[in-house]
Amino acid sequence: MNVDFPLLFLVVSAYAGFLILLASLRAVLGPTLPDRVVSLDTINTLVVAAMVTLAVAFKQTIYVDIAIVYALLSFITTLYIARYMESKMGVGK
Repeated sequence: MNVDFPLLFLVVSAYAGFLILLASLRAVLGPTLPDRVVSLDTINTLVVAAMVTLAVAFKQTIYVDIAIVYALLSFITTLYIARYMESKMGVGK
C-alpha cells in the first residue's frame, strides 16, 4: 500500500481545523463563561496538535518548538482565567 504521508498529515491538520471551527462555535454560543473557557482551551490543544502534525508533514522541527511554547502560554493563560473566575465570579466555591 502506497500512502503519501505528507498528504495524510495535511488531511489530519485540515480535520483539526474543522474541529477548531466547531469549538469556536461553542465559544461564541456557550451559555456560560466556563463553557467558553473550555472551548478556548480545546482550540489551543487542537492548534498544538495541528502544529505538530504539520511539523511531521513538512519535516521542520521549528513547528514543534513553536507548538511547545504555544502550549506553555496556553496553559498559563488557562490557569490565569481559572483564578480570575474563582476570585471574581465565585465559580468553584
